[in-house]
Amino acid sequence: MTKHIFVTGGVVSNLGKGLTTAAIGMILEARGYRVSIQKLDPYINVDPGTMSPFQHGEVYVTDDGAETDLDLGHYERFTHAKLTKNSNYTTGKIYSSVIQKERRGDYLGRTVQVIPHITDAIKEAIYNGVPGPDEKGRHVDVALTEIGGTVGDIESHPFLEAIRQFCLERPAEDTLIVHITLLPYVACSGEMKTKPSQHSVAKLREIGLIPNILVCRTEQPMSEDMAQKLSMFCNVRRNNVIEERDVAFSIYEVPLDLCKAGLDRIVLNHFGMPSEEPTDLGFWSNMVDRIRAIGERGDEVEVAVVGKYIKLHDAYKSIYESLTHAGIANGVKIKLRKLAAEDVLDEGVGLLEGVHAVLVPGGFGERGIEGKIEAIRWARERGIPFLGICLGMQCAVIESARNLAGLEGAHTTEHSAETPHPVIHYMSDQSDETEKGGTMRLGAYDCILEEGSLAFELYGKERISERHRHRWEFNNEYREVLAKVGLKQTGFHPGRNLVEIVEIEDHPFFVGVQFHPEFKCRPLEPHPLFAGFINAAANLAIGKNARMDGEALTPSTSSIDKDGVMA
Repeated sequence: MTKHIFVTGGVVSNLGKGLTTAAIGMILEARGYRVSIQKLDPYINVDPGTMSPFQHGEVYVTDDGAETDLDLGHYERFTHAKLTKNSNYTTGKIYSSVIQKERRGDYLGRTVQVIPHITDAIKEAIYNGVPGPDEKGRHVDVALTEIGGTVGDIESHPFLEAIRQFCLERPAEDTLIVHITLLPYVACSGEMKTKPSQHSVAKLREIGLIPNILVCRTEQPMSEDMAQKLSMFCNVRRNNVIEERDVAFSIYEVPLDLCKAGLDRIVLNHFGMPSEEPTDLGFWSNMVDRIRAIGERGDEVEVAVVGKYIKLHDAYKSIYESLTHAGIANGVKIKLRKLAAEDVLDEGVGLLEGVHAVLVPGGFGERGIEGKIEAIRWARERGIPFLGICLGMQCAVIESARNLAGLEGAHTTEHSAETPHPVIHYMSDQSDETEKGGTMRLGAYDCILEEGSLAFELYGKERISERHRHRWEFNNEYREVLAKVGLKQTGFHPGRNLVEIVEIEDHPFFVGVQFHPEFKCRPLEPHPLFAGFINAAANLAIGKNARMDGEALTPSTSSIDKDGVMA
C-alpha cells in the first residue's frame, strides 16, 4: 500500500517547502523506492496559467499540458516522478469539479457543503495524484503532497481538514506529516526565536494535525537547547526536530544536509521500511563537489537574460536553473546579467557589452518586444551566442525579417494586426478562442530535426519531444524568403508542418526554439540546447573548448538507474 507524506509550512511563505519536498523524494528514490509528488494550492484560480509572473512566478508545464505551480519544476529536477495534470490541484479546480457534479445532479438533492463534499474532492485529488504501475509494473511506494500557503491562512483550511480526515482513515504508519517552519534571528538580541514555530504548530494542532517531523529553516545553527524546547512545546520527538540551515552555495546541497540530519531514517522507520543501510547519495555529492570546484576555479560565463519579468527571479526560475545545469556540464560558473527589455530599448544595447551570451525567454504582451529585438540584433551582428525561447524565437524571426530580408514593418499579429509582413501569426485553429485559460498549444509535441543542423548535432537524434506554451506560430508563407537570407528552419512538428526551430549557420550559436527546453533540464542531465549554448559562450569567454563531461555525473555511474531505482 502506498505511504503518504504531507508537507505543510508555517510562520511565513517562501520557506522552501517545494525544495524540501523534492529533496525528500530524491532521497527516497536513492533508497530504491518509487515516488510521486503533488502540490495542492489554496488560491481560487483554476490554474496559474492566467496569473501574472509577478504574482506567481513562472508557469511550469507538464508533458500532458497542465499549467502548474513552479514547485513542480523542483520536483522534476530532483526526482524521476512522472508529473501530470493530477500533480497540481487548486481551490478553483476543486470547487469547479464539485459545482459541475452539483449541476449534473450527482449529489441527489443534498445540500453541498465544504464538509464532506469539498474535503471528499480533495481526498479524491490526493488519490488521483498517485499514478498507476509504471512500465515495469512497479507501484508508487511513497506519495508526497505539498500544501501551498501557510498554516493559518483561511484559504488552506479545507485542504488541511481533508488531510486530517485522510490520515484518520488510513493506518497511522501509512501517513506522515512534515511541518516546515522558521526560526527567525533577532539581530538586536543576537538570538533565534522559537515562539513563531510554537504558534504555527499550535495552529496546526487546532485543526487536528500533529506533525511527525519538524523541519526548522534557519540562518544560524540551532542549539541543542533550542531543539529540546521545540520538541517539548511542539509535541515532536527530539530526534524528529531537524535543522535546515540556509545552504552555502547551491540549493542542491539540501538533500545532503537532510540526510546528514537523519531525515531519511526517520521517514523509513515511521513507515516500517528497512533503514539499516545508509542512503547512497554519492552521485549527488559528486555533483555538489563539482559545483564547489567550479566556483573555486573561477572560470566564468556571463549570460544576459533579456526579459519582461526580470525583476522577479522566480519568473524565469527554470531558465536560470537550466543555465546552472549547463554550467556544471561545461565546468564554468554562470553569472547572470538580468536586463529588462524596456531598458535595452531606452538606454541602448550598451547594456549588453561584455556578456558572453544572450538569452531571450518567453513571455506575453507587447511591452519589451522592441528591446528584445534590439538585443537579438546585437548578438547576431557581434557573433555572440544567442538562444531564443518561445517569444524569444519569434523575436529572432522578426529581427531577421526586418534586418536581413528587408521586410519593413515585419511583426507578429499578436501586437500588430495590420503589419504588412505577419511573419508570426495566430494559429488558425485557435482564431475563435475567447477564453484565455488552458486554450494555448500546451504540453509535449514531437519535432523532427533536419540532419546536418546544429539542433540535430546537439540532440544526436532526428525526433525529439518538447513542451510548449504559446498561441502564435511562425508563418510558413515566409519560410523561403527567410531561409534565403540565412535564417534556416531546422525543426518541424510532423503532420502540421509547424516551424519549431530556427538557426543561423554562419554564427557561433544562434538558435531560436518555439518550445520550452528549460522544462526538461536536470542537474545531472543538462538539456542539449542549454549545454551547447553555454559551451559556445565558454569558448568565447575562456578561449577554449569547455569540458562537456556532464555524463560522468549522471546517476548511471552510481547504484541508481535512469528511473531512480536501485540497480
